[in-house]
Amino acid sequence: MNSADLGRRVGVPSTALFTDQYELTMVQAALKAGTADRRSVFEAFTRRLPEGRRYGVVAGTGRVLDAVENFHFEDEMLGFLRDQDVVDGPTLDYLADYRFSGDIWGYPEGEVYFPGSPVLRVEGSFAECVLLETVILSILNHDSAIAAAASRMSAAAGGRGLIEMGARRTHELSAVASSRAAYIGGFDTTSDLAAGFRYNIPTVGTSAHAFTLLHDSERDAFRAQVDSLGRGTTLLVDTYDVTEAVRTAVEIAGPELGAVRIDSGDLLLVAHRVRQQLDELGATETRIVVTSDLDEYAIASLAAAPVDAYGVGTQLVTGSGQPTCSMVYKLVARAASADPADELRPVAKKSMGSKSSKGGRKWAARRRDEEGVAEAEVIGTGPVPDELAGQQLLVELVKGGEVVAREPLDEARERHIAARAGLPMSAMQLSRGEPVLPTEYV
Repeated sequence: MNSADLGRRVGVPSTALFTDQYELTMVQAALKAGTADRRSVFEAFTRRLPEGRRYGVVAGTGRVLDAVENFHFEDEMLGFLRDQDVVDGPTLDYLADYRFSGDIWGYPEGEVYFPGSPVLRVEGSFAECVLLETVILSILNHDSAIAAAASRMSAAAGGRGLIEMGARRTHELSAVASSRAAYIGGFDTTSDLAAGFRYNIPTVGTSAHAFTLLHDSERDAFRAQVDSLGRGTTLLVDTYDVTEAVRTAVEIAGPELGAVRIDSGDLLLVAHRVRQQLDELGATETRIVVTSDLDEYAIASLAAAPVDAYGVGTQLVTGSGQPTCSMVYKLVARAASADPADELRPVAKKSMGSKSSKGGRKWAARRRDEEGVAEAEVIGTGPVPDELAGQQLLVELVKGGEVVAREPLDEARERHIAARAGLPMSAMQLSRGEPVLPTEYV
C-alpha cells in the first residue's frame, strides 16, 4: 500500500505521558512482585451504549495505532518521573526501554459495535499492556462518540451533503480528531484545514458574516467574493434581509451561483422561500446550504425542505449530547508466566450491579438472517461455531509490536456505510430505544 494513500504522517510527540499515574505504579509493584511479565489479555469494550443509541461506531483505531507506535519514554519524561518521585529506579529503567512488542486485534475502523463487543484486544506482558490503557481509552471513547453522532446525522440527512464545521467549538487537537471521526461516520467535508492536511479530508469554506459587515454594502461584499472566488462560490444571505440578499446574489453571480448559505431563522420556511426565489430568478442549479446549531433531530426535521447540504458544528464535536462511549479496558485473561505455552486463565472482577464483566479471551461474530441482515452480536471464548466462522469481526492490527493494518480513511468510511446498511432498518430510528442487535454469549 502506498503511504501517500494514508494521508500525511504528521510527526507527533511521544504519547507515553498520555496516561494515568496508577498505570506506572502498577508496573512498579508488578516488577517488584515478579508478575510484570505474565502473559496477559486486555479488552476494550462498553457495558452499555449511550442512552437512546441503537448502535456504536468504531473510530479512532488508526489513531490508536499511531499512539502505540509513539509510546516511548524520552529522557526528559523520565527525568520528570524521577524528579516527581512517581516511580523507583528499576521501574525507570524498564520504562526507558519500553516498546510495545505484543499483538493487538480489534473491530476494523468504521464497523459498528454493541454492548460487550471486544472492540480492541491487547495481548502481551501485563506491564506493556497496562501502560496503554489510558491513551487507548482516550482515543476510542472520544472518536467513537463523534463517529456515532455523525452516523446518526448522516442517516437523517438521507444522502444530502454534510459539512463538519466544529473546530471553534472544541479543543484545537480534538477538532482534528473530530473531523476524522465525522468523516468515517458519513460526513463529506470539513472546514478544518488541519484535518484536511493530516487526513486528506476534503475541505470547504467561503465567508462569514464578518466579511459582509466589513463592506459598505452587501452588494459590495458579494461582488468582492465573486470576483475573488468565482461564480461557483457560496454566498451567505442572512446578514440583513434574506430576500434582498438572494436577489443581489443572483444579480452579481448570475444563474451560475454555486450556493447560498442560511445560518438563522426558521430554516424550514426560509429554505422553501429561497428555493422558490432562486428558481424564479433562473438559478435553478444553485444549491442551498443550511447551518445554525444543527443536530440529527434538526436535520431530520428538514427532510421535506429543499436543502442540499447541512453544516454541523457544536452538536457534532460534542457527540450530540453523548461525548463519550464509556468504554473500559479490562484484564480478561492471564497466564502464570511469560511462557507462551502457559495456559491463559480467564479473570474478571466480581462486582455488584452494572460494573460486572466477563472473563476470557473473546472472539466476536455477527449472525445474519437468510437475507443478510444482522440479527445478533455473538461473543464467545471457546471454539468458534462453524456457521459463524466466516462472520468474525476482529482483525489483526499489530503483530509482535509492528502495525500491520493501516488503511486509507476512505476504507473505514466505506466500511461504516456497509456495516450500517447491514443492520435492521430500526437502527436508523432517532427515537430512544434499545440496541438494535442483542448480544449473545456462547
